[in-house]
Amino acid sequence: MYVPKYHEESDISILHALIRAQPLGTWVTHSDGELLANHIPFLIDPSRGAKGTLVGHVARANPAWQSFSKTVNSVVAFQGPQTYITPSWYPSKHAHGKAVPTWNYAVVHAHGMPHAIEDRDWLLQHVNQLTDVHEYDQALPWKVSDAPQEFTEKLLQAIIGIEIPIVKLVGKWKVSQNRPVPDKLGVVAGLIARDDTQSKEMASLVSQHVSIPKGG
Repeated sequence: MYVPKYHEESDISILHALIRAQPLGTWVTHSDGELLANHIPFLIDPSRGAKGTLVGHVARANPAWQSFSKTVNSVVAFQGPQTYITPSWYPSKHAHGKAVPTWNYAVVHAHGMPHAIEDRDWLLQHVNQLTDVHEYDQALPWKVSDAPQEFTEKLLQAIIGIEIPIVKLVGKWKVSQNRPVPDKLGVVAGLIARDDTQSKEMASLVSQHVSIPKGG
């Protein structure tokens, strides 16, 4: 991924936070001479490895768990807030016209060598953890134990665990860092006026990169 220095985000806690907030990763691996992409919800375990470990699962019927490359690292892409940016929000555009549209986004790429796990106890612990993470804010949280045991056992036989110890973690926050302060403020105002979730989240990210000069 091309990452200009001013768009680079290297704080691991921030990168992990985006993964937690947007856990559906696009897992891309080299397989039989082509690139194979799958969309999988991952958990991030920050305690395992310097950059953490991704934990997920796929259907046993999915060929990815048997065909992923054992010599070339996989990459998992996690997409954060993203939105179109119109130059009409820039005061500089109205001053001299030298401005063009762009697209703001935040994304994390996690690289590592995956391995497959078929152990029944591991799988049960994993689906319990995955369920607890995503059910915690439900009015009546569902638990794996709510399902009949024989039903759960059958489903456990139909999935394969995937762990990816992260060896490289790349973050790109393209959030108007290269614009002058008045243009950044114009972007924030324009995004807030849109009043949709993606725009509000991006407005927050742009605001975090606004530094008002002293006396300004």
